[in-house]
Amino acid sequence: MEIRARREDFLSALSRTQGTVERRNTMPILANVLIETHTNRIRVTATDLEVGVRASLNGEIVTSGRVTVDARKLYEIVRELSEEMIELQRLENDRVEIRSGKSVFKMVGLDAQEFPVFAQSAEGDRKECPAQVLKEMIDKTIFSVSTDETRSNLNGALLHESGDNTVRMVTTDGHRLSLVQREIGPLGIQKGVIIPRKGLGEIRRLLEDSGEATVSLGLTENMVFVWYGDVEMSIRLIDGEFPDYDKVIPSDHTSEANVAQSNLFRALRRVSLLSSDRYRGVRVELKGGGMFISANNPDLGEAAEELDVDYQGARLSIGYNAQYLLDILGVLEHDDKVTLAVKDDQSPTVLKRNGDESLLYVVMPMRI
Repeated sequence: MEIRARREDFLSALSRTQGTVERRNTMPILANVLIETHTNRIRVTATDLEVGVRASLNGEIVTSGRVTVDARKLYEIVRELSEEMIELQRLENDRVEIRSGKSVFKMVGLDAQEFPVFAQSAEGDRKECPAQVLKEMIDKTIFSVSTDETRSNLNGALLHESGDNTVRMVTTDGHRLSLVQREIGPLGIQKGVIIPRKGLGEIRRLLEDSGEATVSLGLTENMVFVWYGDVEMSIRLIDGEFPDYDKVIPSDHTSEANVAQSNLFRALRRVSLLSSDRYRGVRVELKGGGMFISANNPDLGEAAEELDVDYQGARLSIGYNAQYLLDILGVLEHDDKVTLAVKDDQSPTVLKRNGDESLLYVVMPMRI
């Protein structure tokens, strides 16, 4: 195999694969990227057996074929080259030569026959949805995906249809819950699917390039497929039942506090500087038009701050993990008005944008 391509195009394709490459090297071939020729184009593929990414680019194909080389080292080499064109050639014993200007690199490769087969979906299964809307849904929920591997059904986001042309994305780690609902058209997932955290992250990285207005999704029983520009992605779905999240969202709150996102976010950041490094506990006290945020750490000291809020309910003092609140506030806009719906110091608190029912968060209180 021998190919020539523009450095910029080759580097872009390689960068798409970097988040997918297997880091633990349980199988040596998974640390490699597959480079192959296919119908007058060059394809670059990486997989960890759960997430697969394939990027295509234009180039000159002198002779067709397939090679695999270390994905990270090849990316670093191409990134450092200065010439516009790159030549890549397969040598004997699966070695690969990279040339650009006066620079020559020879890398050890592995037999391309060992590289896993890239999963395929039928073309007719594609459903179109707005790319930036899907990215926004991921941005507003991914932080509350559980990292507890013993609860695999919480290690991803539930995606399901919730009504006419509306789709919900829900995540929870048992301490907080995130829910966002957007009108993006029917996707054929009434029962819902659970997309793993790594897959969500790779979709988000892919959609950071806003060059395409829509992204295509395809679903099978155990896979979700994504097509965006010159990139294809396959993600193995989590096999399990997502909890009945409607039972977690309280509807019996008795009072609401309304406060500016920017004021609450900055106050929490300041006060939490003296909270415990492990638990990040802060106390939020609500009473007649005021919110008092405090933290007490015997090893460091104490901090307190008062905010003016719209609150007319009974006096309440609730403990929270400050990081949970900061994660939520961090994905809202600075000029948003935030509503905290509360009942008592033992019940979950609901956070949402004032007057917006399509974006909702639930946070469990903590003892301080």
